[in-house]
Amino acid sequence: MSDEHARESDLLRQRRDNFRQLVALGVDPYPRQYERTHTVDELVSAYGGAGGEELEAAQPLARTAGRVLAIRSFGKANFLAISDGRSKIQVYIRKDALSERDFAIFRLLDFGDFVGVDGRLFRTKTNELTIWASSLEFLAKCFLPLPEKWHGLTDVETRYRQRYLDLIVNPDSRRVFEIRSRVLAGMRSFLNGRGYLEVETPMMQPIAGGALARPFLTHHNALDIPLFLRIAPELYLKRLTVGGIERVYEINRNFRNEGISTQHNPEFTMLEFYQTYSEYTELMTLTEEMLSAVATEAIGTDQITFGEHQISLAPPYRRVALREGARSAAAERLRAVVDEADLRRQESVLGIAQRLGIDVRPGWGAGKITTEIFERLNEHRLIEPTFVYDFPTEVSPLSKGKPGDPDTVERFELYIGGFEVANAFSELNDPAEQRRRFEAQLAERAAGDQEAHEMDEDYIRALEYGLPPTAGEGVGIDRFVMLLTNSPSIRDVILFPLMRPRHDVV
Repeated sequence: MSDEHARESDLLRQRRDNFRQLVALGVDPYPRQYERTHTVDELVSAYGGAGGEELEAAQPLARTAGRVLAIRSFGKANFLAISDGRSKIQVYIRKDALSERDFAIFRLLDFGDFVGVDGRLFRTKTNELTIWASSLEFLAKCFLPLPEKWHGLTDVETRYRQRYLDLIVNPDSRRVFEIRSRVLAGMRSFLNGRGYLEVETPMMQPIAGGALARPFLTHHNALDIPLFLRIAPELYLKRLTVGGIERVYEINRNFRNEGISTQHNPEFTMLEFYQTYSEYTELMTLTEEMLSAVATEAIGTDQITFGEHQISLAPPYRRVALREGARSAAAERLRAVVDEADLRRQESVLGIAQRLGIDVRPGWGAGKITTEIFERLNEHRLIEPTFVYDFPTEVSPLSKGKPGDPDTVERFELYIGGFEVANAFSELNDPAEQRRRFEAQLAERAAGDQEAHEMDEDYIRALEYGLPPTAGEGVGIDRFVMLLTNSPSIRDVILFPLMRPRHDVV
């Protein structure tokens, strides 16, 4: 056994022995409740600015509870530090101020235990806000020792695998998820205030539709049918616009059977919304207003720091046509003239990709190759908010075509911090054209593209009842929270990200 494991075993034995001694004292090791007058955070907020003389005169009483994060003894003077996960407060323990049983409880406490404290507030000689304890209650035992120096921990995966431990010892982690909660509340408030209706659509679907992505497959035993975890709620939300809900949104969980990276988790959260009698440029304006407002609501400003970059989320945002962005970046890299017409012909754009060293899969048309060129050369450079608009039809099977340009659709993606945050378009509402687009996707699927869209006959049937002019958008919640919290990985903003099993974790 290693020295580290031996020390851990000794600590576990000591903690279990302390637990047995507590039970022998007649202490209920798992009481049903503890009534507080204040949380720790409420005490710190209410009295953190009060001076020693003010507290001595008022002698405010407090009954609170929290996890023990420090234990110090100096003869007759003993101190605890307890936390409610948001704030910490010191507790002064004197043997002559507690009952014999309560002081015995103190002597048997370990780091991480939960206690309840009753007493009065004062300030020590070092001016620290403190509770002078008149009673102490044991509330729960922490059998496993907490990390002593969390910020020195080199295995960052522990934060993701054992998020509960991360939240215990890392206040910054809790802050991330508080901001995430405010982002969701802010988006709901913004859209509700503009007449949108929040709905819920199926997470198990007979056809994986609404995006180009590889789905997770499951099976319903009673009906004996295959089902897919949804990759997007789009086609169901647009069915609702056909039904007359003119402004609709859903904050939804989506599932895509794809790789894991700092920007991708197979299970993720999106805001998706649709607005009738609108087109994609209207959503650009709405998106600028929403992200600026939500950022201000969540973190108090729309000026953020992400990595080494200072980014403004205040409108207006830069706008770049996709083909122009691909053309200019390719010309810069190749130090040669590249015409937009070259990007519309399969043979010439394939040659450009090869000269750039960009791999192209068999069967890709000019539109897909051009999109790949744009993403490879530009994405990482799009730090300030930038709308990339007018996509090739080939990569946008659900978007409305641009008038006078059959190879282009009215679609935009929003990039911030070097990655995509939102995707939107004017919705294709011609059922005959939608059928042709689906058929083209089926041909790509037959050629081996597992992310190509399937045929959805019921959706085409819905379109035949009439979908008014509509614009729709999806916003990646996880990525937006990454930006607001300066988090380098999507795993930092998802409470329980998917991880490869590791059998040594107990």
